[in-house]
Amino acid sequence: MAVLIAPKPPADIAVRDFKMLIDGEWVAAASGRMLERIAPGHGVPVSRYPEGSHIDAEHAIAAAKQSFDTGIWNSKTGAERSNILLKIADMIEKRAEELSFWDAVEAGKPISQVRGEIAGAVDIWRYAAALARDLHGESYNTLGDGTLGVVLREAIGVVSMITPWNFPFLIISQKLPFALAAGCSCVVKPSEMTSASTLILGEILTEAGVPAGVVNIITGTGAGAGALLSTHADVDMVSFTGSTGVGRLIMANAAQTLKKVSLELGGKNPQIVFPDADLDAFIDAAVFGAYFNAGECCNAGSRLILHKDIADDVISRIIDLTKKVRLGDPLDPQTQVGAIISQQHLEKIKTYISGAKADGAALSAGGGTVDFDSGQYMELTLLSGVTPDMAVAREEVFGPVLSVLTFETAEEAIHIANSIDYGLSASVWSRDFDTCLTVGRKVRSGTIWMNTFMDGASELPFGGYKQSGQGRELGRHAVEDYTETKTLNMHIGSRKTLWVRGGSAAEE
Repeated sequence: MAVLIAPKPPADIAVRDFKMLIDGEWVAAASGRMLERIAPGHGVPVSRYPEGSHIDAEHAIAAAKQSFDTGIWNSKTGAERSNILLKIADMIEKRAEELSFWDAVEAGKPISQVRGEIAGAVDIWRYAAALARDLHGESYNTLGDGTLGVVLREAIGVVSMITPWNFPFLIISQKLPFALAAGCSCVVKPSEMTSASTLILGEILTEAGVPAGVVNIITGTGAGAGALLSTHADVDMVSFTGSTGVGRLIMANAAQTLKKVSLELGGKNPQIVFPDADLDAFIDAAVFGAYFNAGECCNAGSRLILHKDIADDVISRIIDLTKKVRLGDPLDPQTQVGAIISQQHLEKIKTYISGAKADGAALSAGGGTVDFDSGQYMELTLLSGVTPDMAVAREEVFGPVLSVLTFETAEEAIHIANSIDYGLSASVWSRDFDTCLTVGRKVRSGTIWMNTFMDGASELPFGGYKQSGQGRELGRHAVEDYTETKTLNMHIGSRKTLWVRGGSAAEE
């Protein structure tokens, strides 16, 4: 069992009512209805949002379309957009504690962790600001004396962004600054469970000088407010982070109008460990990778693929270290693992655990809930004796559940790693870098860590293979994802080659 920190509901918090941002105005839903958010770590109401519908989505898309067509943002120079993005980054930094509080209380995340996420988001905004000035096309003066070719990069248009509840501010910061750097106009729909920090970002954008209609933020459920964002003809691109199942639906919807789609979806990420690995470093990485953000993370290291010679020792050491993890109150700075996002999701996690036991896996640690007076919390769980065919080894649990599988040869480890539908990230642990490189190059995942886990930087692209999605976020090409290319084929002088000969058309 972890070290428990009982949640203490914030005594001085008043439930905050938010509005949506459409065309530069803070508005209620057309229906007048509101959604209430109960803090998953404290069991008390903390916020209310407009329950948007397709009517509100229509208004937001129209505002974005109007702002793009008039050029109030996309006609600015890269330097002008960059300066505003830098101002936004500074303002996020100044309001970091406020943003951290809301993500912690609404998502049940440890506030110390969220503070790190906000700092990371600031860095992303500053990086995107730099890319705004570096966005460029190409020129070709090698096509002969009579031809000059120029390839332009232009903003793709209206982009809809649908973000999840597990990293509310960080994930919108992996999308929005790059779209703005490119000159796009946007409609953003955060999760109905964690909308506060995104709406506060809307306040920052307005104050920083982003023109009305360039960024619109609507709230509500996916079925009510979000559905139109993947089907409307005036939306040119959809950027979605969430489950693979919803990603498939969005892709199918977007196909009706052939929109560009960027999807960052699920993961079932392996850590492959060889006997010569630095086990002291790995044990900490294993506990961190499995239980960070209560396992509610697409990048979670939820599969350990251990060499048989070290499996028993590693399992024992992981269990011992897990007992030192501090679990509980999201608002306590000492907490490392917070609450589960909802009671419904908690039940889903428990179903995976009972299913694994029925399939023959051994429950080596955890498996139950933590009985605080308020909120919903899950014990840190470890399942051993897991085989590659079990659901818990193949499907995304999205909770603090670690599955342990074993191998004897590198080829077997690679086969186990690649035998599922996902390919988001993976890690390889060995003191022999030949082993790390050989295995890393054969595992089909978008990110391969070697002797570390879940490191990252704004400069490094992020995304997955197979059903973990398509497209990449972050990195130096992130702005280009929000552009179209246009070829200008320019003829110099009179046209020498005429299709029709004779008459005036043949005269040169």
